[in-house]
Amino acid sequence: MKRAKHLYPLIAAPENLKSAFVKAARGKREYPEVIAFSRGFDRNIAALQRQLQEKDFDIGHYHFFVVRDPKVRAICAAAFPERVLHHAIMNVCEPEFEKRHIHDSYACRRGKGNLRAVVRAQQFARRNRWYLKLDIRKYFDCIDHETSMELLERAFHDADLLFLFRKILATYHTAPGKGIPIGNLFSQHLANFYLSVLDHRLKEARNVKCYLRYMDDFMLFSPDKQRLLDELHAIRDFLRERLHLELKNSVQLNQTRLGAPFLGHRIFPAHTRLLSGGLLRFSRRYREYERNYCEGVWSEKELARRMEALQAFVCSSDSLRFRKHFIGRFGVLS
Repeated sequence: MKRAKHLYPLIAAPENLKSAFVKAARGKREYPEVIAFSRGFDRNIAALQRQLQEKDFDIGHYHFFVVRDPKVRAICAAAFPERVLHHAIMNVCEPEFEKRHIHDSYACRRGKGNLRAVVRAQQFARRNRWYLKLDIRKYFDCIDHETSMELLERAFHDADLLFLFRKILATYHTAPGKGIPIGNLFSQHLANFYLSVLDHRLKEARNVKCYLRYMDDFMLFSPDKQRLLDELHAIRDFLRERLHLELKNSVQLNQTRLGAPFLGHRIFPAHTRLLSGGLLRFSRRYREYERNYCEGVWSEKELARRMEALQAFVCSSDSLRFRKHFIGRFGVLS
């Protein structure tokens, strides 16, 4: 595949930066930093354009906090002007990343997502007796900067753009030359792209027919248990030698009839169930969302948008009885 060229000027174009602001501000118009940026909108857009033109970037201003849903994660949120910059980059570069993904990669892609990954996993479970479930140890913390740049250079033939990528990578590390922040748009796309080289190796060089990935969680299915053991050894070696990553010890190899845990669900050939953690998250978020509405934190429109996504998560499983019980117990807003 040909490398993409002449993208950097498109990122710096004022109309692209204005579009990036709209995306970065979506759902956050009442946040103080968004209000502050809006008050000096033309000046701030011009400042971003000047930084790009002069290649003198004011980046690396991060706010750190911890979330505990579904597990403890350290989130690193960039300052709002940097988030606008990230959206400006992805407005232009996302189609180039998209071209390099296999069909069954489901994170950070339009028309994909968590629920479609669950449906696809069940399709594979129906056709195969065995599954292999893997994920990567401290994935975002262990992404290698030089390997990232090598992969980006294989996709983009644009010196200015590659210089910008390197500058963004240099703003954050968990060890020398390692790590990208969880919580930034560019990081999410880079992390998804980083493992695309594994996707292509499994699908093309190893001829694995039933494989899918959602960020660093991935599954292989086969009628042959030994084939999956062989792939496990090959994957472990490839990750270590090519991408400088290690698998978690919690490798799961079992029969599909017993249910495969994936993305908060247990997937059987004929049905899916929410794992206990997924049920707990639904309950907690349902009550949190109603509280935010009743206390005036959210508008009715915002509540409806959040509830729609929450309902979609549980509707992907056979959870009708749970939903009826929960809503009957705690009520629903009129």
